[in-house]
Amino acid sequence: MTALKEFERLETTGIWRAGRLDQRRDVVVTLGDATLAIFDMNETALAHWSLAAVRRENPGERPALFSPGSDADERLELADDTMIDAIEKVRKVVEKHRPRRGRLRYYLAAGSVAVVTALAVFWLPGAMIRHTVKVVPPASRADIGGQLLATIQRVAGRPCTTRQSDEVLEMLAHRLLPDRQVRLVVLSRGVSASEHLPGGYILLNRALIEDFEGPAPLAGYILAEDERARHLDPLERMLLDVGAVSAFQLLTTGHMPVETLETYAERLMLRPPSKIDTDDLLERFRLAGVSSTPYGYALDISGEDTLPLIEADPVAPEAQRTVLTDGQWVTLQGICGE
Repeated sequence: MTALKEFERLETTGIWRAGRLDQRRDVVVTLGDATLAIFDMNETALAHWSLAAVRRENPGERPALFSPGSDADERLELADDTMIDAIEKVRKVVEKHRPRRGRLRYYLAAGSVAVVTALAVFWLPGAMIRHTVKVVPPASRADIGGQLLATIQRVAGRPCTTRQSDEVLEMLAHRLLPDRQVRLVVLSRGVSASEHLPGGYILLNRALIEDFEGPAPLAGYILAEDERARHLDPLERMLLDVGAVSAFQLLTTGHMPVETLETYAERLMLRPPSKIDTDDLLERFRLAGVSSTPYGYALDISGEDTLPLIEADPVAPEAQRTVLTDGQWVTLQGICGE
C-alpha cells in the first residue's frame, strides 16, 4: 500500500461494535500494509478489514467513525489523530486510482479479476498463513498447544508427573534452552521419541528417561526437537497442514475448530520427525555444552548412520557442562511412578 510508506506500523485503542444491536467494546487497532486488524484486550483477533474497503461514516467529525464497507453493520470509533489521518490518506489514494466508467474500466476490471483469481489460487493461501502466524499472540499459541496435548492424551494417557520430577524438568528446560519458554512433557506412549507443539510444548517418550544411564541422550533429543521448532514455526507447520481456511478461522475468531485440531493431532503422531541440518544441530550442542556423541548412539546404536554427530562432536569430554546431577537424574527417572 504505497500510501503508507511513511508509517512502519501504527497501533491505537478504539471502540468497536460488531453490529447495530451489539455492545460496544474497547479494542486495540493495528494498521498494517493492507489491513486494519482489531483485537480485544486479551489480544484475540476480532476482525480484519481491508483498507481499500474502509469507509468514513462521519467525515470531518471527531472521534472518527469507520466501517468495513457500505453494507456493513460493524463500526469502529477512533480518536487518535495519527491513525485517523493514515486511514484517510489510504482512502484518498484508493479513490484517486479507482477506475472510471468506459471501455478502459471494463478491461481493468477484467484484468483485476484475473489477478485476484491468480492471487487467490497461488498466493493468498500462503500469505494468509504467514500473516496469521505473525499476529497470533503467545496466549493463543499456548491454548492451541494445550488443546492438541489434550487430544494426544486420549491415546497417550495423562502426562507423567510428580512434584519433584516436574521441578527437575523445569531446571532441565532452563539449562538447555535458557532463551526459550519451553514446557517439557513426558508421555508413556503416543510419541515415538519426541515431538513439539505450538506454545512451547516439547513432548518426550518416557523411554528417553528410563532406557539410558544418564541425561545426555535426553538432552540431545530436546535440543534436536527445539531445532526443528526453530527451523519451522510450530504454528505455521500446523496451518500448512490444515489449510488456509483454518488459518482464516484462527485469524478472525482467535480459535480453531476442535475437529481440525483432533485431525492434526492424529496425523502428527504418525508423522516421522523432520530432518535437521547436522551442522546446525552440532552448533546447538556446542552452545549448550553438551556432547553430541550419546545422542548419536541413541539414534543408532552402531553409530554408522549418525557418524557426523559422533566424529564431529563439538564438546570435548573435559569441556562438558553438567546436564543434571545424579540426584536429579534419579528423581526424573521416577516421573512415571512405575
